[in-house]
Amino acid sequence: MNAPLVTDAQRAALLANGRRVAAAEPHDPLPVVRLFTPDAHAIWLLASLDPADGDTAFGVMDVGIGMPELGHIKLSDLTSIVGPNKQPVMRDLYFQAVHPLSEYLRLAQENGSIVD
Repeated sequence: MNAPLVTDAQRAALLANGRRVAAAEPHDPLPVVRLFTPDAHAIWLLASLDPADGDTAFGVMDVGIGMPELGHIKLSDLTSIVGPNKQPVMRDLYFQAVHPLSEYLRLAQENGSIVD
């Protein structure tokens, strides 16, 4: 069985950020988790999770076409995505955010893809 896309600790951090968003607090969080397709060029840097449904994540999304952007995606949808070699979306076990989400977005748009 594959590892979960987010750990319990990451889910708690994503939900905490999501509550700040829902409360309309000014907030530029560090991304909590980096997900990717090992056999394609898609990357998701997720920073928050909607506390209303616990499934809709928000972050910088890069599907490998040179146009990274902010967006929403359901974690449940990510579990069904596979790359061309049938590899599922995976969690980067070693990811440690060093910039707030806005800086990752700026760098990704400048470079045409999310930079590690």
